Amino acid sequence: MNKVRIKLHSAGVRALLKGAEMQDILKEQAAAVAARCGDGYESRVGVAKKRAVADIYPVTADARRDNYKNNTLEKSLK
Repeated sequence: MNKVRIKLHSAGVRALLKGAEMQDILKEQAAAVAARCGDGYESRVGVAKKRAVADIYPVTADARRDNYKNNTLEKSLK
């Protein structure tokens, strides 16, 4: 059998990971997780050094307390 070699174009892969399409996918997924958490949770999407990232975080004191006691963010990812 012949060996297949694949060489990735680093700049192209980086562009895919940072692109608007990836940010849209992350925004949709992060919003769904924040909605599962309940009131007081928000999400944001940004671009880090090498890729797009999404954050979900509690914005109110009640949400922070809820997350601290019940691990709401971790449970909502399942």
